[in-house]
Amino acid sequence: MHKSMGPDELHPRVLKELAAVIAEPLAIIFENSWRTGEVPDDWKKANVVPIFKKGKEEDPGNYRPVSLTSVPGKIMEQVLKESILKHLHERKVIRNSQHGFTKGRSCLTNLIAFYDEITGSVDEGKAVDVLFLDFSKAFDTVSHSILVSKLRKYGLDECTIRWVESWLDCQAQRVVINGSMSSWQPVSSGVPQGSVLGPVLFNIFINDLEDHDLEDSVDCTLSKFADDTKLGGVVDTLEGRDRMQKDLDKLEDWAKRNLMTFWGPFQP
Repeated sequence: MHKSMGPDELHPRVLKELAAVIAEPLAIIFENSWRTGEVPDDWKKANVVPIFKKGKEEDPGNYRPVSLTSVPGKIMEQVLKESILKHLHERKVIRNSQHGFTKGRSCLTNLIAFYDEITGSVDEGKAVDVLFLDFSKAFDTVSHSILVSKLRKYGLDECTIRWVESWLDCQAQRVVINGSMSSWQPVSSGVPQGSVLGPVLFNIFINDLEDHDLEDSVDCTLSKFADDTKLGGVVDTLEGRDRMQKDLDKLEDWAKRNLMTFWGPFQP
């Protein structure tokens, strides 16, 4: 009830207080929207607000942008999210290497699983290299067409795919700071940060990161928390070093094919 409202100015407290009256009309809207694949324009708009991270408050680079979207739209997203997660779980789609936005997994499980794998090799007296990788503006650069093709690849039903495709199409956002608003700007790529569906859609998008092709997947240890990726491997032989480099090349190739880029070594 204390969450912020979206551009449609429907506050969650209003929805909560009037739940007995509006639940059925909303359910009818949700059902029709899903079956027809038509998403109301209000659900595609977002107020982007800055959330302070750390450092100097006067530095704009120390703020993270978050999208505030329609609350009724988020309820619809939640319904679809539960359906999508059930499908992914039943088909065991999401790889064990992913720890972000995944039930029963967290930063801690990500650390423990990777630490256990790497220290096992170190305890055996082997030399190990670990590479820490991060995508540049990962959520904002997701290709809509590539994402939709992956939704079909993993067997989601056509109504849900059509709805997600419509939801991503013709999105718009504006920046809101201290009551001042920018003009509306179209969004042609990415999944909205702050949305309900965004994280699960990103997990689907990045799920095949370790697949170079059907017969040539990543050999070294790979661990992901959303887009933050760690690659570790034994490098006390020339073969081990070559294998590590080969896997790094595979990840770079995946990024190019999926229209994404890794931060360079000298980029902030």
